[in-house]
Amino acid sequence: MTTAEAVERAIRARRAIRAFRPDPVDPALLRRLIDLAAQAPSGTNMQPWKLRVIGPQARTRLETALLAALEAGERPGTEEYRYYPERFREPYLSRRRKVGWDLYGLLGVAKGDIEGMKRQTAANLRFFDAPVALMVTIDRDLEIGSWLDLGMFVQNLLIAAQGHGLDSCPQAIFAQFHPVVRRELAIPEDEVVVCGIAIGKADPDAPANRLVPEREPVENFTTWLD
Repeated sequence: MTTAEAVERAIRARRAIRAFRPDPVDPALLRRLIDLAAQAPSGTNMQPWKLRVIGPQARTRLETALLAALEAGERPGTEEYRYYPERFREPYLSRRRKVGWDLYGLLGVAKGDIEGMKRQTAANLRFFDAPVALMVTIDRDLEIGSWLDLGMFVQNLLIAAQGHGLDSCPQAIFAQFHPVVRRELAIPEDEVVVCGIAIGKADPDAPANRLVPEREPVENFTTWLD
């Protein structure tokens, strides 16, 4: 396999995995993946990303607190940043609805099944039982350019993991529970909780892992200028 083929395979194979096997990830490999991710470009080499690798004790505390908040019907505080538009419009509304109901269809969660949705949210807050749990933050006073740089860091990490035979899932849900995350992981107020990342080996028998979101053809979003 050529270098180009290997890179393309990693990019095309990567997708959000929502159920993991318990197989541990070698800490040396994880460190290597993080180092690879940090080769991402950033404006004037600011390297604005911050990452926490959540060990067993901290993870137990975090997940216990998050699940307690969920059980109490709480989503503590508002999101620290607006991930989605205030009002969805086409074509984004249809894409969002399709991937959501495709996932819930695989999970056997019907429309209006509040308990089923709650179970999936709980799985999300447990990092889908992945052996590696990460939390991504960025300094609060940085601007949108640094957020773009952060996104490239995250993508590098996901692709690097895929290239080394690991699966992953970036998880924005933790931004909704940022007061709990901040308290349990001792994250200072001057950092924004951006997302979590789960890394490990996909459970091949899990229905959720059969989801393959559709991608728009190049012609739908590209303008070729003469």
